[in-house]
Amino acid sequence: MQTAILLIDCPDRKGIVAAVANFLVQSYDADILNADQHQDAALQLFFMRVEFTTDIAGFSEETFRARFAELAAQFSMHWRIEFAERKQRVALFVSHYLHCLADLLHRYQTGELPCELALIVSNHEAARPLAEFYKIPFHYTPVTPATKAEVELQQRELLRENKIDLVILARYMQVLSPDFVREMPQRIINVHHSFLPAFSGAKPYHAAFARGVKLIGATSHYVTEVLDEGPIIEQDVMRISQSDQLANLIQKGRDLERIVLSRAVQWHLNHRILSYANKTVIFA
Repeated sequence: MQTAILLIDCPDRKGIVAAVANFLVQSYDADILNADQHQDAALQLFFMRVEFTTDIAGFSEETFRARFAELAAQFSMHWRIEFAERKQRVALFVSHYLHCLADLLHRYQTGELPCELALIVSNHEAARPLAEFYKIPFHYTPVTPATKAEVELQQRELLRENKIDLVILARYMQVLSPDFVREMPQRIINVHHSFLPAFSGAKPYHAAFARGVKLIGATSHYVTEVLDEGPIIEQDVMRISQSDQLANLIQKGRDLERIVLSRAVQWHLNHRILSYANKTVIFA
């Protein structure tokens, strides 16, 4: 028995759901475990995620592609099929703030993240003890303005050698080059505080505290060549009052960063995200 996930986007029209369901049942005797869809009325687009099981012999991406081609062409579909049994290989990038890294490592150890955590990359040594505790290979890649391009080449080679499917920037405080991003489109997830652009810079929480904000937030998104402008995956906010001191505000902000990053990573690993027009559809 195999479990697969079919993800589709195409021009919206009648009959898509029925056609896909009939195809899966008739071609693969599929048991449909979950089906979710979304319509963008403004752009007249349709999005669908179907999770199903089948015990048909010879079921593979290659054979499915050959069978599904006619239906896909009929509805002008962009589509992909993923197999639940195949775990994605993940690399964590981190600098000296370790709260998101520690959270993801704990979730990985307890089985919440269905992936293979292949390596941790950092431009600081601070994360090494955590990597050693969780027995994850650690690669120290210090960066200076003079060595940034060379270090990125080393990092990209590490990703290729380890066949990495997803990079998670768990508070990695370096801007990735366009070449790095183009090599892994829609496969790099970042997290940051939601004060941008009003409170950008090295100490956004200090600036927000000084301004007396009433709400703080965090955003997780796919990385694109334009800094912090990629498709948003998840956001969350928390109220702040005058009784919250700077230390409380920083702690609450870091809690939000942990939550929104872990949600985004889980949804990506479970193939619940479709990206289009610089935004995302998150399937239930």
